Amino acid sequence: MAHLDRPFDYLVPAELDADAVPGVRVKVRFAGQLVDGWLLERADDSGHTGRLAYLEKVVSPEPVLAPEVARLARAVADRYAGSLADVLRLAVPPRHARVEKDVRARAAAPDVDPAVPGAGPAVPGADSGVPGVDSAVPGVDSGVPGVDSAVPGAGPAVPGAGPAVPDVGPDPWRDYPAGPALLRALADGRAPRAVWSALPGEDWPARYAEAVAATVAGGRGAVVVVADNRDLDRLDAALHAALGPGRHVCLSAALGPARRYRAFLAARRGDAAVVVGTRAAMFAPVARLGLVAIWDDGDDLHAEPRAPYPHAREVLLTRAQLGDAAALVGGYTRTAEAQLLVETGWAREVVADRATVRARMPAIAPTGDDPQLARDPGAATARLPSLAWTTARESLRADLPVLVQVPRRGYLPSVACAECRTPARCPHCAGPLALPSAEGTPACRWCGRVAAAYACPECGGRRLRASVTGARRTAEELGRAFPGVPVRTSGREEVLAAVPGGAGLVIATPGAEPVAEGGFGAVLLLDSWALLTRADLRAGEEALRRWLAAAALARPASAGGRVVVVADGALAPVQALLRWDAGWFAARELAERRELGFPPAVRMASVTGLPAAVADLLAEARLPAEAELLGPVPADGERERMLVRVPRARAGALADALHSAAGVRTARKAAEPVRLQVDPLALF
Repeated sequence: MAHLDRPFDYLVPAELDADAVPGVRVKVRFAGQLVDGWLLERADDSGHTGRLAYLEKVVSPEPVLAPEVARLARAVADRYAGSLADVLRLAVPPRHARVEKDVRARAAAPDVDPAVPGAGPAVPGADSGVPGVDSAVPGVDSGVPGVDSAVPGAGPAVPGAGPAVPDVGPDPWRDYPAGPALLRALADGRAPRAVWSALPGEDWPARYAEAVAATVAGGRGAVVVVADNRDLDRLDAALHAALGPGRHVCLSAALGPARRYRAFLAARRGDAAVVVGTRAAMFAPVARLGLVAIWDDGDDLHAEPRAPYPHAREVLLTRAQLGDAAALVGGYTRTAEAQLLVETGWAREVVADRATVRARMPAIAPTGDDPQLARDPGAATARLPSLAWTTARESLRADLPVLVQVPRRGYLPSVACAECRTPARCPHCAGPLALPSAEGTPACRWCGRVAAAYACPECGGRRLRASVTGARRTAEELGRAFPGVPVRTSGREEVLAAVPGGAGLVIATPGAEPVAEGGFGAVLLLDSWALLTRADLRAGEEALRRWLAAAALARPASAGGRVVVVADGALAPVQALLRWDAGWFAARELAERRELGFPPAVRMASVTGLPAAVADLLAEARLPAEAELLGPVPADGERERMLVRVPRARAGALADALHSAAGVRTARKAAEPVRLQVDPLALF
């Protein structure tokens, strides 16, 4: 509850004195109920003048909440207008009692190595130990002598222990003029901050592993966050090669409760100096943190869907600022947020020179420019123009694989009346109808009802035609067009990690493109309109991100690599793709957003809920004088959304005002909830 977002003082009974150290989980009485909480600090006295209650129980003597993580959680809560308890739910995984017992037993045994994540079977069903009430954040003891703020069992990590760390020289980053200096700074224990634009075909996991190895060689630890488990597997393998076994741990929600908690304890106890993972790793406890890094920060998987909805990039940058650590933001593309770091001088860009970019990139051509339209007038409307068709055929003849990126999954995710072209809608909920296969029956994508007897309400027609073609239909069509060629699909149902290097077709949705041995001979980027016409502030940025990620898997032009994008070559995202110049597009995007007053040039918060609840919260909020209210606009159902915009210099005042207003509403037990998001990915 927002109005209880502060620490509360409790006395520590003598029998709990030894276990009640900062960072442990506790149980306390609050408002007559036994609730979970965290012990943040021990002190000799309290400023509270009334009567203090005693701690009821120390759930576990394991100090899982590191002081540095507690400070970070408070900063993240303040930035996102959230509560500390909500952030701590994200920062510390649920307790797994059997894993904890096993780890402590192994640590106590002199002849047993520290627990390594992944060892032993998963044990389900342990107490979660997650705080349930914001107020249960105890902090002050009764003045028992001999207890201080030290956290037993959480001594500093010793990155130099164990197998020797390989020497990292300047060669791995030689294609980037500033790359060798970045590695030297990391090895020297300094804190450089860099925004890295990776070259086409770059082995980015190896580059990140080299940066981590340099950091470890300098006596410090590292945290690296990637978007999904496929990227995590690649980075994990690269770190094994660079550091040797047992030098790092992986943190991901996909590991399951037992393995994830074991990995977390290894990091918390200093058994591993490096933590890599998905966004679950952004709060990972690493002693002597020297580097935080994120790959592909534009991926929406980096945005936490639970309150207070922090973004992994912002958490890591806050962590670098608080802990004087290095920061590395990398990707094939560059977000407007990363460009802002460069333009404000907070970070330096690490890019290759244009000659190197041209030597490494594939030949890229659009189908919608004037020369192509002159040769193929139908290219303006064709889904697979002759240029794309010819490119695919030549690559297959050369025994090279071809990647086809299709933005939509499924067979025919959207259909229309074949007679009058009216979009086909569900008779029950008005949701869009889709066809699951060539012989399938149309079904609603919203409610799932089958519309076997569908008739167009406009003309009565019963025949349907494709409005949008999905990946499976594309695979079917290309399989008929190129008989005898293996056709593979990679998407939601099955994501391929890698494919062989021979002739073959791979149809993939964005983000599911596999790596081909030796690189793809051709990459076809279809249905560009589906990405570019989205009603989203980041539509162009997201389209370029997905295109560059796919195009980066192609061979260089000198080795026969070609990319065809079915789009007008005059569009800014297409121009950036043709030149492989993500920095130019990011600077252009940031300038436009600055002129229009959109993030990241300003700080913006969305307030979503029923109209009366939204109005109530905004009436309670003491917004900064510079605040502008935009809206309301419809949200889902009966809810609406208001946007509040302030200059970046007033971001803290905005978050504080919204958090305080939310506290007033929870204090008087307002019935209707309101969702607060600061700098949400989707504004409309």
